[in-house]
Amino acid sequence: MLKGRLGLETARQPHADRHGLVWLDRGALTVEDGCLRFVAAGSETVEAVDYRIPHQALSMVLLGPGSTVSHDALRILARHNTGLAAIGEGGVRFYTAQPLLPDTSALARRQAMAWADATGHRMKVARRMYALRLGEVLPHRDIAVLRGIEGARVKEIYRQAAERHGIRWQGRRYDRQNPNAADIPNQALNHAASAVEGAAAIAVAATATIPQLGFIHEDSGQSFVLDVADLFRDTITVPCAFKAAKAHEKRLTDPIEHLARRTVAERLRRDGVIPAMIDRIKTLFEEEAK
Repeated sequence: MLKGRLGLETARQPHADRHGLVWLDRGALTVEDGCLRFVAAGSETVEAVDYRIPHQALSMVLLGPGSTVSHDALRILARHNTGLAAIGEGGVRFYTAQPLLPDTSALARRQAMAWADATGHRMKVARRMYALRLGEVLPHRDIAVLRGIEGARVKEIYRQAAERHGIRWQGRRYDRQNPNAADIPNQALNHAASAVEGAAAIAVAATATIPQLGFIHEDSGQSFVLDVADLFRDTITVPCAFKAAKAHEKRLTDPIEHLARRTVAERLRRDGVIPAMIDRIKTLFEEEAK
């Protein structure tokens, strides 16, 4: 019998009393004497130290590139309902996650109930999302009208961002069959959007909400992830994309994908975007709890 396994069933701490997320990369996550141990090789974000991870006090571990995880580490995380997500550099990719089992199903049930009421609560949540994005509550209750208004405003946001960064802008153009055919600003927007979607996927996994049940997006299996990512389009995606496009003009040999993802990753770390996404998800369904 391995040390530290006794008493696990009674050692769980409610998620409301936990500290949220911990970011790890470039190291090995194992178990020693019943505790999580992370031996870090060292990187820009994690110092080369032999860490002991307080897994009972965390909701989720975000494991970045250059890392390995042992079976026993997975076991102890699962026993304490602590999630584990394999992510890209800086949180710009979401590869897979050990299921996070929350204390209750309340948040997912609120999401499902709101989504199921197509003419009532689903529209309320969609309008709440547009209010968060546009800074005002629009009176319209037709999703097509809301999409049209939002689309017009996004065009203006693109124009202003291009002007602010001194980028030549000819409009949003995206060919799904050949995304690399677009000009550099459009490619930067594609890559930045993908990176922010990776962060949103982490936030959805951390809240144990249902990625398929979106309120503005409908067809994708990641519809709710896309909804959450769009809440940060104006503040994260667009500014990072045009900043990367400008950097590419000065460093033509640097791939625009690399520049865009690195720019987004820096903003995710600096501004605590993933925790903000988690809070935003909870806020969306507060009214359904009443």
